[in-house]
Amino acid sequence: MPQIVPIKELKNTNRISQMCHESGEPIYVTKNGYGDLVVMSMETYERQMVLNEVTAKLAAAEEDVAAGRVAPAKEAFAALREKYGL
Repeated sequence: MPQIVPIKELKNTNRISQMCHESGEPIYVTKNGYGDLVVMSMETYERQMVLNEVTAKLAAAEEDVAAGRVAPAKEAFAALREKYGL
């Protein structure tokens, strides 16, 4: 469940930091009752960046399959062996 805090609570940085590390999820910060900021730990940010990268690579792979830019595994491995002398 997302944690939501008003912007005035950012004054207590130690508490916000603790919340981020304990939850492992972003903390949503509101201003005048509306979403304004998102705060997260470095670990959470890095994990999200890795997930974004994997998602982008999977999307590119799915586009290749849809466009027919594929080869049977035996042929692909044979070409790699020939190219790299394995």
